Amino acid sequence: MSKIGKKHSDNLKGFDKAKLYDIGEAVTVMKTLKPAKFDETVELHIKLGVDGRHADQQVRGAIVLPHGTGKTKRVLVIAKGDKAAEAVAAGAEFVGAEDMVDKIQKENWFDFDVMVATPDMMGLVGRLGRVLGPKGLMPNPKSGTVTFDVTRAINEIKAGKVEYRLDKTNIVHVSIGKISFENEKLAENFSALIDALVKAKPSAAKGTYLKSITLSSTMGPGIKINGSRI
Repeated sequence: MSKIGKKHSDNLKGFDKAKLYDIGEAVTVMKTLKPAKFDETVELHIKLGVDGRHADQQVRGAIVLPHGTGKTKRVLVIAKGDKAAEAVAAGAEFVGAEDMVDKIQKENWFDFDVMVATPDMMGLVGRLGRVLGPKGLMPNPKSGTVTFDVTRAINEIKAGKVEYRLDKTNIVHVSIGKISFENEKLAENFSALIDALVKAKPSAAKGTYLKSITLSSTMGPGIKINGSRI
């Protein structure tokens, strides 16, 4: 059994672990805990009342957070011709086609955060499914990363677009900013994400949809959010 560090132990004593907090209270509590020596990411972990094993209960999509994530994302665009030129003009860090696919396959290169591909390139990108899929980097129409409108895709990613999708335990994990963000901005990002998840509720989902919501910083403990007050 791993030993709990003193800072983490002290942080666990800094709030009521059984209490369900409103988002404003939770953000305030999170910021009173002993911080790490870097600007921690603020994360949400939402357990949904769905069964992701069934296709009609999948939850996946993307949203541009009103105040971004605080992180600059490196974008790779797989496109040719005019669309490749458009991607360069829009500020993509990496643009290419077969050359970039070969680089990933042969050099195990993953120095990017998001891949965007035009629909005509998905046959080529499909070769990378086994390596991109487990890393969550495979372009997908539902997240807006398979599109001919590469300028819009890049602009949204740079503005703070985040993707949400279920993991194997039906939990969605999404970052909503940095701990240095103003409380109101974190709360507004939180609300925007929850609204998007509620709108994405599958019609086949029954019972309580937002089963549990936990807020935490990168190194901090989880603080429970009162989903019934949303």
